[in-house]
Amino acid sequence: MKKQVNIWQLINKSLQQQVPVMLLYVLQSEGSSPGRPGFFMAVNAAGETEGSIGGGIMEHKFIEMAKDKLNTTQNIPPDLRKQVHNKSAPAHQSGMICSGEQTIWLYQVPAATTDTIQQIITSLEQNKNGTLQFSPAGLQFTPEAPDTDFYFSITSETDWLYREKTGYKNHLHVIGAGHCALALCRLMQNMEFYIHLYDDRSSLKTFLENEYVHEKRIIANYKELDELIEAGDHQYIVVMTVGYRTDDIVVRTLWKKQFRYLGLLGSKSKIEKMFTDYQAEGVPDSLLQQMHAPIGIAIHSQTPEEIAISIAAEIIREKNL
Repeated sequence: MKKQVNIWQLINKSLQQQVPVMLLYVLQSEGSSPGRPGFFMAVNAAGETEGSIGGGIMEHKFIEMAKDKLNTTQNIPPDLRKQVHNKSAPAHQSGMICSGEQTIWLYQVPAATTDTIQQIITSLEQNKNGTLQFSPAGLQFTPEAPDTDFYFSITSETDWLYREKTGYKNHLHVIGAGHCALALCRLMQNMEFYIHLYDDRSSLKTFLENEYVHEKRIIANYKELDELIEAGDHQYIVVMTVGYRTDDIVVRTLWKKQFRYLGLLGSKSKIEKMFTDYQAEGVPDSLLQQMHAPIGIAIHSQTPEEIAISIAAEIIREKNL
């Protein structure tokens, strides 16, 4: 989220200093486009930039075009640009060959939107959700979150609407605050997840040292998680408590809820014993099949840092399916 705040802060600074500034925003993408909906950047007339719309020659081209327009033209009209990443395309070639396409909105941010820009910055800094909306009429922001993360419809270049949920869209709940949790949270802090950390050991050194999460909570019993973690498609759960007994409590507490991701750390033999015991109790396979266990992509990881990479990779794969 810090990256997004930096972009809006550059826009805000530019407006305060009366330096022309342009917002470049990806509204739509298809195929293997490097820019995805929600990718955006700011470019001002002084040549300062923040953010990205996908990188490569396409981004370089748009940055140079934005700087040129800002330094030579007053009151640049908003522009909707389709970019096709195929050099054999009959029109709208981006200069890239990765295939796919994306639609980019170029918008010189007017001074009249200063208050709106500040509202966006404040909302992001307070980890709140809101609604960012673009249309041919310009930019709008409201503090109420929409029902969907992204929405885009277009009839023509003068009749379209883009809407996005601002703030963190996904929540990562790390249950257990040991060395692997510390490494995972350190890695995931830049992945646009709101990170929650739970443990039942108040004096645990790695819990106290974990400065990479948004919320820490010491709980008396892991059964409390039933009330603390809600189900949903934006909820990612990683279970890595101190041992088998507490892992079992967490799993039994949460397994009837539906999450986007539920992973359990442990050796293959440990997981096999747990699942064998559950099956002997008559636990439905449907509850067990939703779990990623052992957690993480198989890369023969050994250190906490390597384990964290394998878990992060699996979570990102699930998120982007």
